[in-house]
Amino acid sequence: MSEAAKEGRYIYTVVSSGPVSDLGDVGIEESQVRLVSCGDIAAVVHSSPAEPYVTKDDERAKEWVLEHSYVIDLATEMFGTVLPFSFDVIFIGDDEVVRGWLEENYDLLKRELERVKGKAEYSVQIFCDEEKLTEKILADDPELQRLRDGIENMPKGTAYLYQKKLDLKIKEGLLEETARLAKEVGAKIDELADEVKIEKKVSWVPDKYKEKMMVAAFSCLVRHDDVEALGDFLEEIDKENESSVRFSGPWAPFSFVQLKGTRR
Repeated sequence: MSEAAKEGRYIYTVVSSGPVSDLGDVGIEESQVRLVSCGDIAAVVHSSPAEPYVTKDDERAKEWVLEHSYVIDLATEMFGTVLPFSFDVIFIGDDEVVRGWLEENYDLLKRELERVKGKAEYSVQIFCDEEKLTEKILADDPELQRLRDGIENMPKGTAYLYQKKLDLKIKEGLLEETARLAKEVGAKIDELADEVKIEKKVSWVPDKYKEKMMVAAFSCLVRHDDVEALGDFLEEIDKENESSVRFSGPWAPFSFVQLKGTRR
């Protein structure tokens, strides 16, 4: 393989072109980051070998990902709307290859930039304190209170069976209450966000929430003008004795940018 064929361009994001073309040595391992433009859109890139970033050092890998995210955040500050790429997307070739891709996919990229303009991604995670919610369920149901109180005076075998019955009733109550909360929060988020995705799997939560039960998790694409209203609503939910809310962002719209139709 020739040296020219090994040349590559690491891509961070696509933006609407601006007056700045050079972002400086802010990329992965202090790579020089710049714009490759096609009309009024541009790719934010750095020159690299046409091979993936690979290391057995976990800390170094984490640093690369953070540096990747930093460039996207910087591009957001400088250009406003961005179409972010995941870590380690590399075009094989030089600037003309990137420019050709921008030209070929111009209409789709331009539509996506317009679609997410004035919006950002936010994460909403709802948690419940299972012990406090159980206390509430018992306090609100006299039948369950009588069942719980009566178990203490039952023979051991009978008490075991009734405890199982009580546990089942409490579990049903927990499911009902958490479903109600998830539905309430989800409906309000649907009202205030342009797009919402329910996250079935969450890979990481802060330690302060790990002892709590996760009720629901959402990724939301929210207009800047609607963020305050969403935050106020979630703050009220967070004040409830049995629930906690983790509301984070703004992020570049990773979960909502649709680039699968692009051709490379």
